Parts: sequence; structure tokens; C-alpha cells
Amino acid sequence: MASDLGHLVTIRHVDRPDHRAEAAAMQVMTAAFDPRYGEAWTASQLAGFMSLPGVTLSLVQLDQATLGFALVRYVADEAELLLIAIDPKWRNRGIGRVLLQDCIIKARKSRMSVLYIEVRENNRAIDFYERAGFEHIHRRPSYYKGDDGTFYDALNFRLTL
Repeated sequence: MASDLGHLVTIRHVDRPDHRAEAAAMQVMTAAFDPRYGEAWTASQLAGFMSLPGVTLSLVQLDQATLGFALVRYVADEAELLLIAIDPKWRNRGIGRVLLQDCIIKARKSRMSVLYIEVRENNRAIDFYERAGFEHIHRRPSYYKGDDGTFYDALNFRLTL
């Protein structure tokens, strides 16, 4: 069984363009997102979002290594978890739980009333979000298109803060 490293990591919050932070997130994204589903963002998409107000990139780190990240957008009293990923070499060690909990705490401190997330229907992380208290609220049929032409529904979840 993998050891729980959640208590050993630190989380760095970045709320403005930062090329090094974005490069670290892109490295994790490339490793974490299966290319057959077409969900990973490009570096220019990430940079574009980082230039918007109300966007925070949170990097979970152990020493100098970036193990995962979350990208959250805050608008009015709502937050949306746009992306969250853990490098596959570091999964199942409590890091995702710590990162998600950090997103929830930060949203509450920012006086958000709700946190949303959208995932592909066959994403293994769905149980993880449901255990964290997210509830399924909507399905978008055929929203994601895999590289083989297969379509997947998007599931929207909400956590009331």
C-alpha cells in the first residue's frame, strides 16, 4: 500500500501569470491526462486563464517537485474547479485529498457559496468527489470527444459551501 504523503506536502497559490508555475502544471497535466480523451489544456490555454481575474493555480509540492495542481476560477460567490491533477507517480498517497481540501477551504475563506466541478462520465475520480461531498447535478450529453471519435458525457457536480 502506498504511504500517505499528504502531511508532508506544501501548497503554493499563484493568482497571476507565472511562467514557472504554469510550466510545472503543464508537466503534471501531460503526465496525468490520458491523451485519448482530449481533456488536457495547452500551455497557451492555461496562460490565457492565468491572465484573468479571479483565477488561482495551486501547486502541491514536495521539496522542489510539483506533484499536482488545481486551477480554480472565482466569480461573484461561486467557484469552479476547472482542472485538478496529480502526477500518476504520486497518486493514491493522499495528495489529491489534501489539494481538494485546500481548494474547498480557500473557496470558503473567499466567501464562495458553492464549488462546481465537471468531469467526463467515465472518470475514475467521480467517487473521490462524491466522498468529498460533491453532488451530481447535471449531465451534458456527448460533451467530450476522444481522439478516436468516441463521445463522452460531462457530469457536473456541486459542493455547497
